[in-house]
Amino acid sequence: MSKLNHALIMAAGRGTRMAPLTNVIPKPMAPLWGSTLIANGIQKLVPQIPHLHITVGYKGSDLAKHVIELGVHSVFNTEGKGNAWWIFNTLMSKVDEPVLVLTSDNVTDLNITSIYTEYERLNSPACMVVPVKPVEGLVGDYIHERDNVVDKLDRNDPAPYYCSGIQVINPARINQLLSPQDDFGDVWAGLIQEKQLYSSSILPEKWFTVDTLDQLTHMNNQKQGL
Repeated sequence: MSKLNHALIMAAGRGTRMAPLTNVIPKPMAPLWGSTLIANGIQKLVPQIPHLHITVGYKGSDLAKHVIELGVHSVFNTEGKGNAWWIFNTLMSKVDEPVLVLTSDNVTDLNITSIYTEYERLNSPACMVVPVKPVEGLVGDYIHERDNVVDKLDRNDPAPYYCSGIQVINPARINQLLSPQDDFGDVWAGLIQEKQLYSSSILPEKWFTVDTLDQLTHMNNQKQGL
């Protein structure tokens, strides 16, 4: 194997901070550059990754129809579950190879080949988070690491980089190392204990996340192609 064969976009959240828009549509279907927030991510992944998956929850049937039309191969309904539930309770649990994981509110340009090469350089850990430099107005978990091995993630203890919402995981290995968890915070904590949480030295070329209507407006005012 010489490339990433799987990617999964987590898109199950309600997006309460984007109300009243999200009272009508799921957050990933928020309008962006004449299309939708999630379509922007999918269209960048489809040419590069053979198998694309998504988790849905709030207004899941609407979102599932939208993403299947865009080329997503499988949809996992995780309504009422934590953001890491799918790792342990869906067919993804059997995938014994790296999976690129993103959140639906990421607006980013990724060099997927570079990310995969970095994952291999770090000896293919159970999880590799992809960091970004902190962006004013955006909240994130600061990454404390030594030689790429993460020893702490902390929202209140500043560090040069924090989590972007992008990571590469091996679901089967995580299932071997940990008991089932619902939340990524607990998954990361367990992997830190196992010394299997790494931080990439490769950063996204461009990155932003959309969590509020103001941030959505900001992105729509930017030149398409971020």
